[in-house]
Amino acid sequence: MQPTLLQATILQPGGSAAIRAGYRCEFFRSTNARPQAQWLVNVVIVGAPLLLAFVEWFHPHPHVLLQLDVRTWLAVHYLQIPLFPLTALAIALLVHGLADIAAAVCRVAMFVFAVSFVAFDTAAGVVTGILVQAAQNSGNPDAWRPAIDAIWNHPIMGGSPPHAPVLAIIGGVALSVGTVAAAISLRLAGRSLPPVLLLAISGFGIAVFKTHAWPGGPVTFGCVAIAAAWLLWERQPAKPCNGAA
Repeated sequence: MQPTLLQATILQPGGSAAIRAGYRCEFFRSTNARPQAQWLVNVVIVGAPLLLAFVEWFHPHPHVLLQLDVRTWLAVHYLQIPLFPLTALAIALLVHGLADIAAAVCRVAMFVFAVSFVAFDTAAGVVTGILVQAAQNSGNPDAWRPAIDAIWNHPIMGGSPPHAPVLAIIGGVALSVGTVAAAISLRLAGRSLPPVLLLAISGFGIAVFKTHAWPGGPVTFGCVAIAAAWLLWERQPAKPCNGAA
């Protein structure tokens, strides 16, 4: 039985460097295995977070719910429903083919982020928006206030500031964990420090600004898109991978 890359290198001088080189080669094999489809993968990796950042630029700030620009509010939240999981997929694709613990943590965290934010966005965004729209179209908007407040002030699904609902907290933490884990995995695979550091920091934007409207969302996902594009741009390895070397 032939030894694995880890077994073969750990007993040799410079073994840790060889392991990193092996990870790097595996990453480039996985990302270049199907060149005819790679352009589509690249579009998802960069385009999903970039489009999400653009959409969230227009996210209204809900100071008074019954005075919302409800058409813009609903348009933004309908678009976010597919863009949140696509952005999670984009970050997970950055560590495609990497088998270290950090890459696995990234994939799990991105799944949690996608599920949490889609559920949160559907309730606090879409459902609230539909109720506000109905209230605005009625002759008595205040009659709708109890129903709107029941959703908006809900401790798990709601969106009432300044206390973030549970799903938003879970999703925000998962995003931060996922980008940091992706950065660690990519650094182990030999990627340069600047884009990896930008990717790690970008995941904290929503937590810092406490909103995915401006500036939280656009800054967070815009930086993810920039980091992803940077990583793709410098994707080619410094020297070719031959066998397990």
